Amino acid sequence: MEVATIQRFQCSSWIDLRTFEGKPRGSLRYSLRFKEDKRLRVVSLALDNRRDHRLRSVSDNNSSVLETGSLLHSPSDEEQILKRKAEEVKPYLNGQSIYLVGMMGSGKTTVGKIMARALGYTLFDSDTLIEQAMNGTSVAEIFEHFGESVFREKETEALKKISLTYHQVVVSTGGGAVIRPINWKYMHKGISIWLDVPLEVLAHRIAAVGTDSRPLLHDDESEDIYTAALNRLSKIWDGRGEAYNNANARVSLENIALKLGYKSVSDLTPTEVAIEAFEQVQSYLDNKDGIARPDGL
Repeated sequence: MEVATIQRFQCSSWIDLRTFEGKPRGSLRYSLRFKEDKRLRVVSLALDNRRDHRLRSVSDNNSSVLETGSLLHSPSDEEQILKRKAEEVKPYLNGQSIYLVGMMGSGKTTVGKIMARALGYTLFDSDTLIEQAMNGTSVAEIFEHFGESVFREKETEALKKISLTYHQVVVSTGGGAVIRPINWKYMHKGISIWLDVPLEVLAHRIAAVGTDSRPLLHDDESEDIYTAALNRLSKIWDGRGEAYNNANARVSLENIALKLGYKSVSDLTPTEVAIEAFEQVQSYLDNKDGIARPDGL
C-alpha cells in the first residue's frame, strides 16, 4: 500500500475506547481454548472436506474440465472460521493493537479491514492519516512537492500517535514504514504482522490498477507496466526486505496456498489470509507466554 488503490475503510473518529477483556490464566485459559477449538474443528472439518475434493473433473458439454477452488468456494464457511478464530484470539490479545506491514500491494488495508471487523477493532490506514495531517494532500503529491523525507517524518508521527493513544485498533501501514527503527519501537507496542507476498504477484496486482498513486514506482516508463513494476519492486525489496523480519508474525501467502491446495497465490481470498493471520498471532502469543498447547488441543 504506499497509497491504497483499493477502497479505503474510513474512520469517523480517532477515538475508540473499549473496556479491555481480562486475560484468562491457568486451567481456565486451557478450558476456554479447548471449547473454542472444539467448535472450530466442526466448522473446519466441513471446509477441509470440500478442499479435499477441490480438484475433480466435471462434465460440461461432453468436455472434461478441472473445477477450481473458486467454484467450490463457500464464503459462509470462511466467515464462520474467521469468526471462531477471532473469538479464540481476542481474549489473549488483551486489548493490544495489530500493525500490518508488507510491500505495497500486499493487501494490508483489505486484510486489515476484515481482521478489524472480526475483532470489533477500528481500522486505521497510516497513509490516510498522513494525508489528513497534510490537509488532504495525497501521498503522491507529498512525495512530489515535499520529498520522501517529509513523508517519512509524517509517517512516524502517525505511528507514534496511534501507539501512544489508542488500543484495540488494526493499523495498515505504508510499505516503507519498516525502514525506520523508531517506527518499530511504536509498532512493537502492539503485535506486528508481515503479509509476505511474492514480488511477481505484487507486480501483477499493481499492473492491473496502474502506478499513478504509487510514487516509488514512477521509474522506467519505457518498459511494459508489469516488467517496470517488477523491476522497481525488486530494487525496493533489496533495500527493505530484511526489515520485514522484525515483525512479530509472518503470514506467507505461498504457504497458505500450498496448505489449502491452491495452484496460485492469486486464488486466495482476503478472508483466508486474515484467518491465517489470526493463527500466526495465536502462535506468537503462545510462544511469547511460554505456554504450549496440551496434547490433543
